Amino acid sequence: MIKALKGMKDILPPQNEKFTHFLENASQIAQKYGYEFIETPILEETLLYKRGVGDSSDIVGKEMYEFIDKGGNEISLRPEGTAGVVRSFIEAKYDRVGGIYRFFYHGPMFRYERPQKGRFRQFHQFGCESFGTKSGYEDANIIKLLKEILDSFHLNYTLKLNTLGCPKCITPYKEILQKELHKIDELCSDCQRRRDTNPIRVFDCKNSHCQELLKEVPRLNQHLCDECESDFSELLNLLDLSDITYEIDPNLVRGLDYYTKTAFEFISGDLGSQNAIAGGGRYDKLVELMGGKPTPAIGFAIGIERILELITLPKRERGGYYFGALDDSAMQKLFIEAGKKRALGERVIQSYDAKSLKAHLKTADKINARYCAILGEDEIKNNKLWIKDLENKKEFTQEMG
Repeated sequence: MIKALKGMKDILPPQNEKFTHFLENASQIAQKYGYEFIETPILEETLLYKRGVGDSSDIVGKEMYEFIDKGGNEISLRPEGTAGVVRSFIEAKYDRVGGIYRFFYHGPMFRYERPQKGRFRQFHQFGCESFGTKSGYEDANIIKLLKEILDSFHLNYTLKLNTLGCPKCITPYKEILQKELHKIDELCSDCQRRRDTNPIRVFDCKNSHCQELLKEVPRLNQHLCDECESDFSELLNLLDLSDITYEIDPNLVRGLDYYTKTAFEFISGDLGSQNAIAGGGRYDKLVELMGGKPTPAIGFAIGIERILELITLPKRERGGYYFGALDDSAMQKLFIEAGKKRALGERVIQSYDAKSLKAHLKTADKINARYCAILGEDEIKNNKLWIKDLENKKEFTQEMG
């Protein structure tokens, strides 16, 4: 028997109901904030991610599915959504037109890592990206959007915030940090690599020994330039005005190299070690880095599989029709009637097996149909369907045709 690849899962009932329920609600909320749907390819040039996500990130360094196609091109399955959206934004010349653009997307992402609870090699994300404004109001608004999505599913979470500064303050800080890190001999191999490529990433290390060693190392929030300090204070003030509770976490650096200034994560205590359910931040330099005109931008992504573990579906209301025949002679007539009902916009599921009334009622109840419509010899003579409303238990007949 051929099985699914390791770390890649089918979305089957009842999980599929949660999946579509999440996408429908999240999409509606994003549209309410002025975001429009965008779809980008699953396959992109590997260079897109090396330039956009960054060579020093674990994603590019360890986790990408990359290969040479039949045309000799170096391509990769997308490991995250932002780089592809930025590529599309530039290719469509929106960066040259100017203005503010807001997009939302959802789809599969791929990372070759050890599968564990809440983490797969093929997983799905829902994300939003905003281009064209550097206002702190947009930072606050996109956090409010994400919070509203999570609140709509009644989730428990903690919002963590940090600022990653701008080139003006991050460049001298990295030099200070590298000097401090070279004084520490016991860092793990990953942190030793990060020390020389992107030292700020050491704060993202999950090794408890490393975290202990890093306790006395100076943090970026102690070395911010005046502009970054002012922008972060403005964001905190806007969140306070919106009654949004948050924690400032100087260790929060996110796993991607392109973030600047605002960084945030929503953490759930109900998921164990893989507890981040959503995160994002500002990436004002990424459009320019990828060949576009300088364009401020901010975005976030939600890990859908992690969210699904926490979602409880609302009680499903009865809906649509179940059509059943009492004998084979009624089957064709019933088939025609089902088509007419669907043409009127109704949901109809027809049984192709002639069964007793009791058996049809049991099946209709099992699939949560609102109405059970039955056709037998007597109903054909009278040209009427016998119908039972399974919600209020009333019975009635309805003309056919």
